[in-house]
This record gives sequence, C-alpha cells and structure tokens, in this order.
Amino acid sequence: MEGAQELAEILTAPLEQWRIFLHPKQRQLVRMWASGPVRVLGGAGTGKTVVAMHRARYLAEEVFTSKDDRILFTTFTKNLATDISQNLRKLCTDERAWARIEVQHLDGWVANFLRTQGYRPEVVYSEDNDSWRGALDLAPTDSGLPDSFYRVEWESIVQAQNITSVDEYLAAIRIGRGTRLSREMKKKIWLVFQEYRAQLNEGGQKEYVDLIRDARQFIENKALRLPYRAVIVDEAQDMSAEAFRLLRTIVPAADNDLFIVGDAHQRIYRHRVSLGKCGIDIRGRGKKLKINYRTTDEIRRFAVRLLEGRPIDDLDGGQDDQKGYLSLTHGGAPQVRTFVSAAEEVADIKQQIEALVAEGAQLASICIVARTKKQVENYSAHLRTAGFETYEVKRDTAEQRDRAGVRLATMHRVKGLEFEHVIIAGANRGVVPLDMALAAGDDAITQRNIETGERALLYVALTRAKRSATVTAYGEASPYLVAAGTR
Repeated sequence: MEGAQELAEILTAPLEQWRIFLHPKQRQLVRMWASGPVRVLGGAGTGKTVVAMHRARYLAEEVFTSKDDRILFTTFTKNLATDISQNLRKLCTDERAWARIEVQHLDGWVANFLRTQGYRPEVVYSEDNDSWRGALDLAPTDSGLPDSFYRVEWESIVQAQNITSVDEYLAAIRIGRGTRLSREMKKKIWLVFQEYRAQLNEGGQKEYVDLIRDARQFIENKALRLPYRAVIVDEAQDMSAEAFRLLRTIVPAADNDLFIVGDAHQRIYRHRVSLGKCGIDIRGRGKKLKINYRTTDEIRRFAVRLLEGRPIDDLDGGQDDQKGYLSLTHGGAPQVRTFVSAAEEVADIKQQIEALVAEGAQLASICIVARTKKQVENYSAHLRTAGFETYEVKRDTAEQRDRAGVRLATMHRVKGLEFEHVIIAGANRGVVPLDMALAAGDDAITQRNIETGERALLYVALTRAKRSATVTAYGEASPYLVAAGTR
C-alpha cells in the first residue's frame, strides 16, 4: 500500500476482492522459509484463511514444484473446505500448481484414505447409542457422578490421550477436569470405558476419532510414504489432538512442512490441544496477526468484551490474548433490540432488511444468524411469508454467492463467512447460551469451558459483519448482552 487512499479503497472494496488482498505483514508469512512447523494466531477478520490460501499457492508454484508433489489443505468441516477450495481455485491461475493442491476436510480425507486400505467400519456419530447406554449400566453406584461425567471423561481424557488400559488411565493427567478421583474410583470407572470399547468392537463399530487414530496407525505400521510435501491447516482450534498426531504423520518433518492457522477465541467445539504434545514443534515459529480488515472497530470491541476475563490458550500450552488487536475501519455501534414477543421481533427484522435495501444493500449481503437450526427455519419461513427471497446456508455445502436472497445460517454454519450486514436473531435467555449445551457440564471447570464455547459462538457470529451488526431478542434477553455492556 502506498497511502491512506489506497488502503481506503481496499477496505471498501467488494468482498471478493478483499479476500485476496495481502497486507505486507501477511505477505511475509506467505513467503517465509520455515525450518519446521509454523503456527499463526489471529483474531477474527485478520485474514488467517487468506494467508493460508496464499501460502498453499506459493508452495505449489515456487517450492514444491515436482510433478508428484502434493500439498494438502485441510480444515475442520466439509462446508469450510468447499468454500476454501472455491476461493483457492480463483487464486491459482497456474493449472500445474493447482493440480498439486488437494483441499479436503480432515474427516473426509480420513474416510477416503481408509477406503483405499479396504477398511470400512460402521461409524457411531452420536453418544446416545446402544453400546454407550449398555456400558453405563456398569457405572459405580457409589460414585455420585452424573451420566454426563462419563461422556466428558471418555472424550477429553481417554480418547484424547489414546488410553487403552486401566494402568494408562490410572496414570493419566486430568488437568482441566474439576472432579478429583481416587485410585480405587478410577478402577471402577474404567470398567465403563472398557465395556463400551468391547461393545463397539463386537458390533464392528468405531467413533470418528478412532478412525483418525486408525489412519495414523496404518501409515506408521505400513511405513507408507504419502505424496504430501506440506500440509496447511485452517481453523486449527477445532482440531483434536488425534487429528494433529495424524497430520504430523501425513507429512514428513522437513522445511515448510506444516502451516497451522487458528484462533482459540473462535473455538466452538470442545477440543483443546498442545501442538508440542502432538509431536509438532513450533518453537521460534509462532506468529500472530493483529489487524482486523473485515469488521469495524465498534463491532470488534463489542465482540471482544464477550470473552474478557476468560483464559484462552495459544494451541501450544500457553495463553493467548487480544492485545494489539484492532480494526482499521469505523462505523456505528452494534445495536441490541429487545421485544416483548416473537412477533414484534420478526416485524422489526423485516423492517431492518427493508431499510438496508433502501440504502442500497443487496439481499445476499444480509445474513440472519441464529443459535439453532430450528430457529433458522422459523425465521426463514416468516421472511418468505413476508415476500422476501431467502437462501439458507447449509452445513455440507458452500454458500452459492450467485444465488439471490437474504442469507440465513446457524452460528456454527456462519463460521468462515462474512457479510456486509449481520442480524443475530433470537438471542434469548436459554438459547444464548443454549441450556442443552450447558447441561453437559459435569463439574465447574467443564461448565466454564462449555460456557466459554457458547460465548465464542456469539463472538464468531458478530465478527462475520463488515459494516453493521444487530442483535435481537424477545422476552428475556441473553445474559451475554449484559457482559458486552449493552443493557
């Protein structure tokens, strides 16, 4: 950039142009020569995904240029991978370089890889399955522990640390778990996990994290040499420890091998990892982006307040913060609008959309965001009845930007996207945060972690907005709006 005018032109440019803009600091990260894995942190809107895409292009065009070289670009969900693939394809004008880049969400990569090995177990997606319910019958009656304790313990300790025996469980580090257990109680609890694993095996079933582990072990045990020279990881904060162990196995340790971008302030799933403990050494190669190019400073500050006072990790055992995180544009403060009834709230949302359109906004630049899918369907039905064209951004497909209509999406689905105007609807007590999510907390520490994740969801939704953000509620509003200093 040569001056303020050029910067202003970039910041007010259409989103498609903004997606490929690189600040000089970002360009340094894209073109850096790294002697090992690189971790890039940055708040919402700092261009982490853009940097990751340019990094993939740079490596494919200038570093790993042999015919058989491959670069894997992976992320947590299918829809994000599809969005990235479409945008990265626009960046790569060199067809030979594009042919060297493979974009796929990690679960999809694992499923495809295991199929090539002739491995097709039945996958158990829900924790509410017959094997789990049967195993809970062995829970010790003298423990006083709720059923939710066993599920969280299984996911955050047993599965996360790849524990396969009672001796390993007795020696496990349980940092982050608020319930202390005696050695004898651990032995009794282990019977539940042992039975669950036995029932899964008997039925030929696996949880998805087991498939990730199995893929890693296939590679290690068979000494497979995969074609990947580098792996780019987006939304790293939502990846599990087992996922990072697999990624470390997929690509051999070498210069420019792993490029990992993420932000634990935006973690909306349970996973907490330390890259170092997964065999990924980032010492001396931890970088940070601090300039928000998407969101006005008023929206950014509103969103940041939601997470103030909450410890946020740096993906490697340390703590992260948002010191120096700033936006270069300004606008109106986010509005919080509360109503007595749902009908009044819907009427106001319609008026907001009409006012934005009257000011020149395209319907496709406006997104209605809600906490649950049921809410999204409800608001969509109301808008269609009022004569608005709508487009629901669904879980497993990329947003089709050529489709007209007001966008509607859940807080989970809106991640990775951006819009000129965002209206967060139905931010009521019991919904934001969601009572059902909070109920899974079996102790004070787990409860606090879940609540931080619920706050992060609202943070993510707010920071999708480029020009304006509004939060609406009816009845009793979310207590988080008080935390943000708005009521």
